[in-house]
Amino acid sequence: MTEHTPSDELSADDHLGGGRAPQPDDGRTPRADWNPRGPRVRRDPLAAYDALRTHCPVARGPDGAWTVFSHADVMATVLDHTTFSNAVSRHLQVPNGMDGAEHSAFRAVVDRYFTPERMRDLEPVVRDVATELVATIDVPGPVDAVALGARFAVRAQSAWLGWPGELEEELLGWVEENRLATRSRDRGRTAAVAQHFTTIITTLTAARRGEDAPPDVTTELVRDRVDGRPLTDDEIVSILRNWTGGDLGSMALCAGVVLTYLADHPDLQARLRAGVPDRELDHVLDEILRLDDPFVSNRRIATQPVTIAGRSVAAGDQVLVNWTAANRDPRVFGPADAFDPEAHAPYNLVWGIGKHVCPGRPLATLELRALTRAVLAATSAVHPDPDRPRERERPPAGGWASAPLALL
Repeated sequence: MTEHTPSDELSADDHLGGGRAPQPDDGRTPRADWNPRGPRVRRDPLAAYDALRTHCPVARGPDGAWTVFSHADVMATVLDHTTFSNAVSRHLQVPNGMDGAEHSAFRAVVDRYFTPERMRDLEPVVRDVATELVATIDVPGPVDAVALGARFAVRAQSAWLGWPGELEEELLGWVEENRLATRSRDRGRTAAVAQHFTTIITTLTAARRGEDAPPDVTTELVRDRVDGRPLTDDEIVSILRNWTGGDLGSMALCAGVVLTYLADHPDLQARLRAGVPDRELDHVLDEILRLDDPFVSNRRIATQPVTIAGRSVAAGDQVLVNWTAANRDPRVFGPADAFDPEAHAPYNLVWGIGKHVCPGRPLATLELRALTRAVLAATSAVHPDPDRPRERERPPAGGWASAPLALL
């Protein structure tokens, strides 16, 4: 191992340990400030991100990509659509990997599927899915909140899209395949996993091109149009991949974070059990996710030279915004673990911000609300499992890989 490939996420300056700050760029071969998948980050991601936000708020990784950690710098980056492009992948990503008028056109199509009216119509369906699933769990007994969240996500998404129940086990298997492939950084493995999902989607869309297609959301999307023309097959696959491929794993992580937090905070659990309005519960859920954000980062590409917190970023450089660190910035939220859903709501970046804010946020919130209420309704208490330790999810994801709980 050479000095150009750090064995940890720290350079020799030891930014996390309170060493000297990064030196100004001087034109020499750049040196990494941290390793996003290094031992310290894997050991305690939240502590690592918090420390970097303080000591190295814009850090270069071993691959040359920059990571932005402070709330102010993350906000400035994601809201500057001229300097920072979302077109970061060689693969089609509708709409999140698009910029300008192209993004606006496709975003208008996607947003039609998440209107308040549609979510109100869908709510009883999702609620029934959550209630029926939780009813299959032994109470009292153990449960892994992440595994529960994964199965719920597959069932809820399938009910929304009109997908057959017999796909459940294949989709659950795919969620785990995708998780392991992402962590492996093996391009061949990730490509194979992506192709597996494409095969699933194209089988479903092919069955919806005839006159006898079922009247569901997938059929509607297959027949939808953008700028007056039909969506292409690749665009349909990309939209469905965006709606489901990432969201299935994300909902599992969200469920793990939320239910674990409630297990660790019995007073808050009791408050929710007593009954709170949807708006209040939604703010609580967002605040829990802010404290331990499972959506760690998103990528941008610098379109021109720019300086961020004194660091010189070149045109073409990749810039990652670290939502987890930004959402724990004490200059905005006070102490790292301060819990104040109402006061923090305007600054919470769990779902992103600006025109690229997560389009599926209304559905994700509805699903998480339904699952949380179903678990609380079916139990008298949710506790940490004293016999099984939790396991942290490893970067680039956040939250818990395994979240064992005891239901009473």
